[in-house]
Amino acid sequence: MDDPLSDAAFHVLLAVADRDRHGYEIMQLIDREPGMAGRVGTTTLYRTIRQLLALGLVVESERRPEPGDDQRRRYYGITGAGRKAAQAEIERLRQRLAAAEATSLAGARTPRLAH
Repeated sequence: MDDPLSDAAFHVLLAVADRDRHGYEIMQLIDREPGMAGRVGTTTLYRTIRQLLALGLVVESERRPEPGDDQRRRYYGITGAGRKAAQAEIERLRQRLAAAEATSLAGARTPRLAH
């Protein structure tokens, strides 16, 4: 996947990077991310999960990480392709940040041309 991920897709992948999680738990984690509170509602979350499933970046897990939890919950986990897509997005963000930090907008000093 060479295209940049949407913010919602990137944050879903981050939420399931280390363990399978159910939708509500994913939404709670995203809400706690700086600048993301309230930005991913239920509709956006499940639309994004459906897209990630279709792209093979996440899978619905058969495992139940929480014993005795509600059987209606669906758990999602990251795939190898999802991990690669998230890592590519992290690299894109690093490059964008480096470019921004090299400008005067981020406080970098730019050499002045001699007259």
